[in-house]
Amino acid sequence: MASRLVLVIGDLFIPDRAPFKKLLSPGKIGQILCLGNLTDKETYEFLRQIAPDLQIVKGNFDVEAPNLALSKVVTHGSLRIGFTHGHTVIPPGDADSLLITARHMDVDVLLWGGTHKFEAYELEGKFFVNPGSATGAFSTAWSPDGEEPIPSFCLMDVQGEVLVLYVYQLKMDANGVENVGVEKVSFRRSSNQGIS
Repeated sequence: MASRLVLVIGDLFIPDRAPFKKLLSPGKIGQILCLGNLTDKETYEFLRQIAPDLQIVKGNFDVEAPNLALSKVVTHGSLRIGFTHGHTVIPPGDADSLLITARHMDVDVLLWGGTHKFEAYELEGKFFVNPGSATGAFSTAWSPDGEEPIPSFCLMDVQGEVLVLYVYQLKMDANGVENVGVEKVSFRRSSNQGIS
């Protein structure tokens, strides 16, 4: 598959509080990997307009979509990318549990949601990404220090064995003005990792 931008988004919950809608325009994104908790048909239709290749897994609040899979695997370049909402990973967001899930799915990259907090890290040659909540929805799993969730999503650009992740986060400055910040994180599958 040729290089194309892949939107990684999840835990939407509150569609009328979607601060990134202006940034997501049709024709620039080739595929969307939605990590669940879409919760309404209007958001589904909006995402379909952005990219017709919309892959969705079931979140714990997607009760009106009983036929969605709990996890899926796609291939981009030479990378196998698995994605799941994360509510089936116990304990939630635990690095060892996520590593077991990635091994079970036989993937190089594991995308998961459920915590509503952006994370990206490498562990034992695998790359793990949680895009956070695109709407900044509250989660009972949120940090105990009272910190507010930061709305976020990710764009992936995969070329061969290299994945470049662009992380979009809506942050508030000291004057209370919202700004979109973009960070770049890269992952390269090690050459001694074979494809199963």
